[in-house]
Amino acid sequence: MHGRDFGPRGRHFGREHGGSFRGGRRGRVFDASELQLVVLDLIAEQNRHGYELIREIESRSGGVYAPSPGMIYPTLSLLLEIGLIEEVETEGARKSFAITEAGRAHLADNQEPLRAALARIAVLAEAKDRADPAPLRRAMGNLRQVLVAAADKPRFDEKKILEAARLIDEVAGTIERM
Repeated sequence: MHGRDFGPRGRHFGREHGGSFRGGRRGRVFDASELQLVVLDLIAEQNRHGYELIREIESRSGGVYAPSPGMIYPTLSLLLEIGLIEEVETEGARKSFAITEAGRAHLADNQEPLRAALARIAVLAEAKDRADPAPLRRAMGNLRQVLVAAADKPRFDEKKILEAARLIDEVAGTIERM
């Protein structure tokens, strides 16, 4: 059975889910079937409750993405209903879940979509560490405007054009060696 197939009781796994990104941005990282696979995989690693699942996904994304409780708890309810997970005894008020043999079989049958979903989480974590190039774009735009304006001035002669080109080449070389 693959990511967008029907589940064991005829439920469709393909309804889309969203999530929240740090900073209040909203977006979709997983569709419902991918979220189910990620949750199932995390529960296969160790018994977990909903809040632990949210925090683990957030941690693995480098803090960039955390599924909302409105995504996790319905997913857990569905996985429980179709027999892929089961409740386990724990101390405290929170319900913890363990994977069932049917859940392990479902994971085994869906390794490719699971790997893709886990890779997407890793990409989010890597992207968090990349610097925002916006200041460079702003500086390049500023340089372009200054050069266009200077080239239209009568006192910007060939000597000044060559000096400006030399300075730009020098800065380009310095940046390249960074």
